[in-house]
Amino acid sequence: MTLCKEKKSHFETLKLCPQYPYIGHMRAQKNIPEQLKLSDFEDKSLLILDDDDPLRGRLARAMEKKGFQVKEAKSVAEGLNIVKNTPPGFACVDLRLEDGNGLDVVKELTKNKKDARVVMLTGYGNLPTAVAAVKAGAIDYIAKPVDADDVESALLASPESKARPPENPMSADRVKWEHIHRVFELCNRNVSETARRLKMHRRTLQRILSKRSPR
Repeated sequence: MTLCKEKKSHFETLKLCPQYPYIGHMRAQKNIPEQLKLSDFEDKSLLILDDDDPLRGRLARAMEKKGFQVKEAKSVAEGLNIVKNTPPGFACVDLRLEDGNGLDVVKELTKNKKDARVVMLTGYGNLPTAVAAVKAGAIDYIAKPVDADDVESALLASPESKARPPENPMSADRVKWEHIHRVFELCNRNVSETARRLKMHRRTLQRILSKRSPR
């Protein structure tokens, strides 16, 4: 019995992280609403922080139609300025930005507005990053590409509801491909250095890099 309590306490920190689908089995699911309503919140302001201009624009327009009062930013500097002066009730923040890490904005926002609901976006879905996002104050973590429905569902998820599994999760081959390309970019596209870090044969790595991404 003590062991179960310890597990629950540990998992509560990560309770809304989609990478932990089994957490829902540890809580009673009776009479728990899966979604809150935007009308339940007095502050409907939403910060969308992403340096991908087309994506940010499309998402901003779609979220405005859903009733959010959207503020846009495309850099860590712009995001920090907004969350320090007019902290929003909601935020959708890209992890990797040209001038830094989106987690810095999340930490500042949750410091200034403890009840802010934040969703992290990233092109690289991996467990360590998900844990870091949740520890920084995010309530969910979504791998790109995303649409407005994904973001709305995450922002308005009930704190007690079980995270729903993604409709089209990345295959194991795609996750591996994403990881290899991420390391390749971090190594400044140096094949030899990437192969060394991944402990792969150079020719094997070259074959993987020459192929299209798996579905």
